[in-house]
Parts: sequence; C-alpha cells; structure tokens
Amino acid sequence: MFINKSGSGMNNLIGERLAEKRKGLKLSQKKFADRLQLLGLDVDKNAIQRIECGKRFVTDIELTYICKALDTDPNELLQWENE
Repeated sequence: MFINKSGSGMNNLIGERLAEKRKGLKLSQKKFADRLQLLGLDVDKNAIQRIECGKRFVTDIELTYICKALDTDPNELLQWENE
C-alpha cells in the first residue's frame, strides 16, 4: 500500500525546518504569508501554520516560492531522516 505521509504521520517534510528558518528571520506567520503573496503565491497565515505543524501538503510550486522567500535551497528544507 502506498503511504504519502512521513513515518511520524506528517503530511510534509519541510514544516519543522520552515518554522525554524522563519523564526530565525524573525518573521511572524502572517508576515511570512505576506512575503509569499508579494512573490505571487496565494497563501495565508493559516496555511503557513498548517504547513509548519505538518497538517498540510506542500506542492513543488509552493516549495519553490517558500525557498525563494527564505533565500534558501530546497535541500535544506527537505532533509529527511528515514523514520
């Protein structure tokens, strides 16, 4: 059977690292969502919260915008320990 969640039950692999990076930049979830919207990605604070806690899937397009907004490489967010 195909499983599309991480071993811990999360719907994405980037949530925790996204939160760490965002907090390191001293950006609130609202400010980060605003930054993404300025780049052209239509998300709100609630979407950011759901991504960070692993309740929301992240598309490759969203990942591209998130990395651009954080000035980081996707590999930094996608580091995954096989659980």
